[in-house]
Amino acid sequence: MAAATAPISTAQRMVSLDVLRGFALLGILTMNIGLFSMPAATYFAPTVYSSLAGSNGWVWGITHVLADMKFMAIFSMLFGAGIVLMSQRFESRGLSAKGLHYRRMAWLALFGILHAHLLWHGDILFWYGVCGMVVYLFRNLSPKWLIVWGLIGISVTSAIMIGSGLSAAYWPSEMLEYVIADLKPSAGAIANEVAFYQSGWLDQMQKRVPKALELETATLITWAFWRISGLMLLGMAFFKLGVLSGARSKVFYATSVCLALAVGIPVILYGIHYNFAIDWEAPQFFFIGTQFNYWASVLVSIGWLSLVMLLCQSDSLRLLKDALAAVGRTAFSNYILQTIICTTIFYGHGLGLFGLISRTGQATIVIVIWAFQIALSTLWLRRYRYGPLEWLWRSLSYWQRQPFRR
Repeated sequence: MAAATAPISTAQRMVSLDVLRGFALLGILTMNIGLFSMPAATYFAPTVYSSLAGSNGWVWGITHVLADMKFMAIFSMLFGAGIVLMSQRFESRGLSAKGLHYRRMAWLALFGILHAHLLWHGDILFWYGVCGMVVYLFRNLSPKWLIVWGLIGISVTSAIMIGSGLSAAYWPSEMLEYVIADLKPSAGAIANEVAFYQSGWLDQMQKRVPKALELETATLITWAFWRISGLMLLGMAFFKLGVLSGARSKVFYATSVCLALAVGIPVILYGIHYNFAIDWEAPQFFFIGTQFNYWASVLVSIGWLSLVMLLCQSDSLRLLKDALAAVGRTAFSNYILQTIICTTIFYGHGLGLFGLISRTGQATIVIVIWAFQIALSTLWLRRYRYGPLEWLWRSLSYWQRQPFRR
């Protein structure tokens, strides 16, 4: 029984999932770096702080088109695939994965709360823990119905956003003013946020805790739960269809890449044009203008994962695949490590560079962190079976200390 309920061994791992997870983990930093280093409003409204002139504009444009919401979508799909993979492994032995699954999700949600409140409000682990508890109930559906329910889930968030945008003119003036001030804060509000994050760790809590609570409640209910759950369901379907294991044909993956290039990216580019045409007017740019990327990001994320599957099918670039797989196998630890590195660089308890580094400078920092995490992950796995947080999560979930050293 103990062997049947033990974590999956290295030999049993699906390498394509590790490679894709590592790719997504590195990619997501290209967007998170802005939240680490600049006022939060700049994530959605790039013109409220820092110049977009020259290379800064190119960095923002490229990351918005190729990264914004795409790598988070891949993570969500992989999470759904992981739920199916674990369930199938247990059920093939006549066992139920239910108890283990819900313990894993509960611990993940707790890790997320600690991460958000103590280190960085932009955490996604809490969302994943909550959504994972719900989508588990759908794991045995056919791929067709997983796709249907997945698209319905994604559509709910879109409907909420569009409905909010169309009804904004009828809101009480106080509510509308509050939302506008949050989306496009005044120079004074931005200066206040910069000062908070350039201050010590305890002072930062005055900004971080309220923002974390908002993301864990209002944002979860109106936005994150529906989109993330929907993407997890798509990931379940794609896993069952062999998409995430590299089992589909090269033509299938190449077609997906072409659709991302021919349809997804042009829609996102139109969304950029739309928001600049209305001069990023709040709240219209947020509720309506983001919808182009909201939907096209799903298509582009499928293009990205298809490109990675083509890489996995190839006999070349072995070093790159091994590097990405190492990062993917330690993704949880690397995700928190990105927070530790970036908050040390940008927050006041470290170098205090919050609000002082241009987007081009941020991109340079991202590349350096990538190189460091690839090297560290590769060296770590030569001696240890798991990343440190992966080991802790497994030990807590299985209620048993897991082997750590090789």
